[in-house]
Amino acid sequence: AAATAKWYDRRDSVFIEFCVGDTKDLKVRFEQSSINFSCLGGPEKAKHQNVLDLYGDIDHKESKHRRTDRSVLCCLKKAVAGRSWPRLSKDKGKVTWLSVDFNNWKDWDEDSDEDLSSFDKFSEMMNTMGGDGLPDMEGGDEEHGVAGSGDGKMPDPE
Repeated sequence: AAATAKWYDRRDSVFIEFCVGDTKDLKVRFEQSSINFSCLGGPEKAKHQNVLDLYGDIDHKESKHRRTDRSVLCCLKKAVAGRSWPRLSKDKGKVTWLSVDFNNWKDWDEDSDEDLSSFDKFSEMMNTMGGDGLPDMEGGDEEHGVAGSGDGKMPDPE
């Protein structure tokens, strides 16, 4: 059976998340214009296979996937960055196992210049360990001379 999946579009990549937990025998094959996903997954170790002809071409050598306990996230690098994909599949028909990931979807035509490239974001997302805001607080102390007292303002004792 096909695994259920969600996808969203970014300026230079397309993301697909296959919602299968505890995957075994995972195989993800990226071709120039298709993706082939198969695994055993879930508590029953059921076999899943998803094959999809993609809306556009991808750089299959640069595309990556990352397995987590809950799902397998694929980052497909677009062959042509900056062209939006209105859908993931080549065919207009509905792909029964695929839905749009509305949490991550946004119209990137308006705002994307400040955006990290999706690939950087993908790496960053994979490495994030929380801790937002700490560096700024530490940085604030330096201005009050706590960290910077012995840095050459005192004359050297001869």
